[in-house]
Amino acid sequence: MNVPALLRMVKIEHSVFALPFAYCGMVLAAGGWPGLRPLVLITVAMVAMRSFAMTVNRLADLRFDARNPRTRGRELVTGAVTVRQALAVALGMALVFVAACAGLNRLCLLLSPVALGLGAAYSYTKRFTPLCHFVLGATLGLAPVAAWLGVEPRFTVTAWLLFFGVTFWVAGFDILYACQDVDFDRAEGLHSLPADAGLPTALAVSWMCHANTAVFLGLAGALAGLGWGWWVVWALVSAILVFEHMLFRPDDMRRVNLAFFTLNGVVGVAVFAGVLLGLLL
Repeated sequence: MNVPALLRMVKIEHSVFALPFAYCGMVLAAGGWPGLRPLVLITVAMVAMRSFAMTVNRLADLRFDARNPRTRGRELVTGAVTVRQALAVALGMALVFVAACAGLNRLCLLLSPVALGLGAAYSYTKRFTPLCHFVLGATLGLAPVAAWLGVEPRFTVTAWLLFFGVTFWVAGFDILYACQDVDFDRAEGLHSLPADAGLPTALAVSWMCHANTAVFLGLAGALAGLGWGWWVVWALVSAILVFEHMLFRPDDMRRVNLAFFTLNGVVGVAVFAGVLLGLLL
């Protein structure tokens, strides 16, 4: 088994998108350090869940990836990873995820099939709705809620505010990313906001999403009673989101990796740092 190819297939480095927000829910639920056991189990659960969802996505999109010039180099298309190996990874990651949830508490275990179902379902929504970006956003938005439940098994308003903040954040940058495939999606009958509604409308919706991100993150910080350190970082994150849209040009996709991966990786880490500063200060 080609382990490096498997790691590339699941984009293991992109766990930085979800993990910091999971840690936000974790430390807010604990009011600080949650203990080593919750930290390890939540980390394992998040990485396993994301790897499961990414593998299902690659399997579901295999025939489209093989026809899209942008994605023909993906591991399943080239044969660096076989379909059988990918299925084994998906099953293994699902089992690891359920086991980690069981180690946290009963509520997490009971909800684990729901999370797996949502993680798998996203990959198919592009076949029938341009709202697929929001389904992806909601799937990652569950990260802070799930981590909160891992520490304190009850639903709270603060956790749901984080959910909406992450949902709109992910949907906003996924809309930008989808601008690369407008022609291909239209030719294949796939749906996305850029393909269905056009670039001007899609970019306006993406702006709205990131404005909502700033609002919901601000509300979450206020309700959690975070100190001034949080608000400094919140202002910085809001500025980064504005810069992302200033950087993005639909007629020039050369900066999409900077806008999509680098800046949004910074956003996730910065939000978690802001939560820690807000708790400490």
